Amino acid sequence: MRIHFYKYQGTGNDFIMIDDRERTFHATQEEIERLCHRRFGIGADGLILLRQEPDYDFRMVYYNADGREGSMCGNGGRCTVRFANDLGLFEDTTTFIAVDGPHKATATPTIISLKMCNVSGVDRREDYHFMNTGSPHYVTYVDNVDETDVVGIGRAIRYGDEYGPKGGTNVNFVEVLNENHLKVRTYERGVEDETYSCGTGVTACALSAHVQHGWEGPVTIETLGGTLQVTYNQTAADQYNDIYLVGPAVRVFEGTIDI
Repeated sequence: MRIHFYKYQGTGNDFIMIDDRERTFHATQEEIERLCHRRFGIGADGLILLRQEPDYDFRMVYYNADGREGSMCGNGGRCTVRFANDLGLFEDTTTFIAVDGPHKATATPTIISLKMCNVSGVDRREDYHFMNTGSPHYVTYVDNVDETDVVGIGRAIRYGDEYGPKGGTNVNFVEVLNENHLKVRTYERGVEDETYSCGTGVTACALSAHVQHGWEGPVTIETLGGTLQVTYNQTAADQYNDIYLVGPAVRVFEGTIDI
């Protein structure tokens, strides 16, 4: 099967994008994993299919780099919005559906603003917070995130006794730079490595900072791949809606590949 693909990135979180409105893409888990492999394939943190969906502009179907269909990916969502905009599916605003439900988004030439799912409940532990922002996220604070063993500690938590039996979790390490300003590094399950950025992860970190420090949005988050902002509205204790993930999403290149 010959596939025409596009490559997009959002703050360094990169994705293979496929226009699958005709439902012609059929690949096994192993084939998707190989496409995402950085030595033997195209190379990406995940693969995303854009499909037609009644009553929406499109459907986003996301696969992790391990070839398994994943939970919501925030930066992947922003890249899919940019892809749909490039395909001419909408002009300025869009509504689409993903694995965690409907999403709204707006696009300018440089910025994608994506409405995330509502968050209900933050598990407050002594050393960390845990919540689901479309994907499960563990958030812990460190003094110097640049010197943190993100992969070693992240993998131990992801596969540990607490979260391993539940399918694992993403793990975020947060350094407070200033008021409403964070630096974040993330270990992502499914990629099983540190990524340059994680959209649902920085969303969790912004809400955690509200719990920890009482900050109101917007919160600016520095990642290895660039800068994102998160805005939100608290409706009750640990209840949040109108959550927006804001930042760039860029088309890198396109090509064809045989699988």
